[in-house]
Amino acid sequence: MVWVETARPATVRVLGAEARTFTVHGHHYALVEVGGLEPGTSTPYTVEVDGERAWPEPDTPFPGPVIRTSDDGQVRLVFGSCRMSVPHDAHHQRVYGSDALRVLALRLARAEESEWPDGLVLLGDQVYADETSQAMQEFIAARRDPREPPGTEVAGFEEYAHLYLLAWSDPAVRWLLSTVPAAMIFDDHDVRDDWNTSAAWRERMAGEPWWQRRITGGIAAYWLYQHAGNLSPDERAMDPVLTALRAAEGEAGEVLDEFAWRADQEPASYRWSFTRDIGPARLVMIDSRCGRVLDPGRRTIVDDDEWDWIAAQVRDTEHVEHLLIGTSLPYLLPRGLHDLEAWNEATADGAWGRRFAPAAEKLRQAVDLEHWAAFGRSFRAMAELVTEVATGPDGRRPRTVSFLSGDVHYSYAADLRYPGRTERTSRVHQLVCSPVRNPLKSTLRYLNGAAAFAVARVVGSILIKLARVPASGISWSIEAGPRFDNALAVLELTDVAAHVSWQTGEVDDDGTATLREILATDL
Repeated sequence: MVWVETARPATVRVLGAEARTFTVHGHHYALVEVGGLEPGTSTPYTVEVDGERAWPEPDTPFPGPVIRTSDDGQVRLVFGSCRMSVPHDAHHQRVYGSDALRVLALRLARAEESEWPDGLVLLGDQVYADETSQAMQEFIAARRDPREPPGTEVAGFEEYAHLYLLAWSDPAVRWLLSTVPAAMIFDDHDVRDDWNTSAAWRERMAGEPWWQRRITGGIAAYWLYQHAGNLSPDERAMDPVLTALRAAEGEAGEVLDEFAWRADQEPASYRWSFTRDIGPARLVMIDSRCGRVLDPGRRTIVDDDEWDWIAAQVRDTEHVEHLLIGTSLPYLLPRGLHDLEAWNEATADGAWGRRFAPAAEKLRQAVDLEHWAAFGRSFRAMAELVTEVATGPDGRRPRTVSFLSGDVHYSYAADLRYPGRTERTSRVHQLVCSPVRNPLKSTLRYLNGAAAFAVARVVGSILIKLARVPASGISWSIEAGPRFDNALAVLELTDVAAHVSWQTGEVDDDGTATLREILATDL
């Protein structure tokens, strides 16, 4: 499926397949579904808009775009999260470092096609709607008074559309997205920091007069710019949103707005989680933001129906050698930080009495205690599910189970173990790659390191005992990292082996892109 945005209503044609654009708030989109390609092939293509070639552009320095179909052999996936879209001049390079996604694109443009990855997995914060660049702020100021709330944050769909334009129009990144297939999931900054951290947070945001427009625009833009590409052909054919957009005559913004508002108010009304089979691997991507159940005392990452769907996809491993579970928020945090979050959830729910609960809630929002560890029911349910799969019978037990995550602004690998078990099990890992381009300042790096890997390890173990947090039945430790570099991770999978490396990069004055390995481990 080739995603295209055009300047006017048009018919878009790719490799003999065509689609008419649909219109959302004055913007025009086409999803062109190309069929009949052979497995294991690479097919050059062009994009025609009303009969005229629009892509690739004339005199481009990049190779022609291709559609590459996978076979059942080796698979190479690149993943990461958290990318600020700011310029690449000396000032921004000094503050934000090199853009790992752009460096990857420039490096691949000069590499043999055999070195190109089979897929790109983006695990959240593809855009920052609450921390906008100078270019985005100038766009906002030309439309409204940024002295009025929400200030320089994105206010609605039109501003979201421009935010994505800034994020993905860098020539190198645009070429990469036209050549390497992508799967994406949102995290909080795609909407707003701490999005859906708790019922108290939602109640506070609902009281803001600008919030309905913001959340409606954010979810609508996410569906258009990210989620539409996650749907399989069968899912696209059945998706009620896409069906309504394609059936609309003229402007269809109201259709998408109504859907987006309902998706926020009734999270069970739409499933954002999805799955893909890629060679010997299965990717099960979990929405860990929009579908949360936030009722105090029964908080879960997703509702019961979505969890049942996720569990079914995870259990379906008969022909899967490597099971990948994508979730923007790490499932396995450094142990001390995990314990702090589990303690915080318990005390916010009253484990230390009603008087302490408000303070626990303030602490939760102040220092982002909102990962899987802060949703204890879901954490324990996932532990049981992965244990079931990892200890299953020969022929159904994958060689590896890997959680792919981002969010925390440092990269690491953790190894999960089952205390007391002697039988063969899958190798289970947590693989985190963050940020692509948004590094922590030096002081915050030290504070995060101390909180996650030193102080919290001692304090957290005491606190969870005092709060009587139930045990999960699993054990894990950090085996590689942490590293705070801007980076992307490269996961290489075959029928019999798996390897992951983290790579950071630089672009020389002459435009030469170099990737450098900073972490690596065999899975």
